[in-house]
Amino acid sequence: MVLRRPGVPVHQNLVFSTEHAAREIKRGDLDIAVCAQCGFVFNAAFDLELLSYGASYDNNQACSATFRTYLEGLVDHLVDECGVRNCRIVDVGCGNGDFLRRLVNAPGSGNTGVGFDPAYAGPEFDCDGRVRFERRYYGPECADIVADVVICRHVIEHVPRPVDLLRTVHAALQNSPNARVYFETPDVNWILRNSAIWDLFYEHCSLFTAQSLTTAFETAGFRVSSVDHIFCGQYLWIEAVVGSPGAAPSYIAADVPALAHRFAIEEANTLQEWSDVLDRMASRGRVALWGAGAKGVTFANLLDRQRRRIDCVVDLNPKKQGGFVPGTGHPIVDFRSLPSRNVTSAILMNPNYLGENEMLLSETGISLELIGTERP
Repeated sequence: MVLRRPGVPVHQNLVFSTEHAAREIKRGDLDIAVCAQCGFVFNAAFDLELLSYGASYDNNQACSATFRTYLEGLVDHLVDECGVRNCRIVDVGCGNGDFLRRLVNAPGSGNTGVGFDPAYAGPEFDCDGRVRFERRYYGPECADIVADVVICRHVIEHVPRPVDLLRTVHAALQNSPNARVYFETPDVNWILRNSAIWDLFYEHCSLFTAQSLTTAFETAGFRVSSVDHIFCGQYLWIEAVVGSPGAAPSYIAADVPALAHRFAIEEANTLQEWSDVLDRMASRGRVALWGAGAKGVTFANLLDRQRRRIDCVVDLNPKKQGGFVPGTGHPIVDFRSLPSRNVTSAILMNPNYLGENEMLLSETGISLELIGTERP
């Protein structure tokens, strides 16, 4: 074990309607460990029974124009560069189905799709019947659903036994030997190298480098075509095809264990640096965080659990506005309310959104100091 955080909120994206409920969220321990052979990073204390994904869970990022542009680029890559046209698509862990709809609705794509997610809430059919959703897990019992393409975005990091998930997908494709498989997940190398302490949290129990993700896929019987770093390096995008299970590949941990140990040693200094920043900002006026997703929730719980220095958390998702941050109870607000709350500065949790949010402030005439979470 290289890093321990006891009693952290087990969910970062549950929406709570009261401050009390938000503060009473279930908690678990974060015990970060690293496999010395392959560099796989995981929470050794993870307990799946503590989690409850349901109607109140909302990790939708598409309320941001920046993120929508990113999604459109990903769709263009699949349709135009990978030739995902006239394909039968399976989306594993489809969430609200937004990405699957985008792939099916891409002009001239001719695609159809089936989304699998036990927590899906929405119509069974969409896109004029070209999309169907099933409220269940995808596995070997779905082998009768022939697939040309399998998409799985930001699911594998939530799974405590990720190779088992990949083997399940492999088994489900027994009647689809030519299927192409695309997964997206955070890059733990980016997290460790950037001392992004707010990017380690309970929901993400399995984290990968490009190398360890390749190892997991090969162990499960896939042949990896490529692994790319996307979303300004924060995510990994792996492309693979169905192969035959064989001997486990050779493990090479590279420098991940050393990076993880350095990250853990530096965490106390990083927390102190940000604590000093918050104190300076709070001495000049009220402070907000911008981003009520996992990064913002983790930052608030690490640095302002008692709500003494951060007034509120901004989010563009209207379904989160009016709610409260898990663990701390900070109110989640629309950025337009910041002047009435006398907020004079804000910390932007993801620098990828800096340009968009500066433009929003400018267009509404709000004067605000907005700083990113690069090392202070």
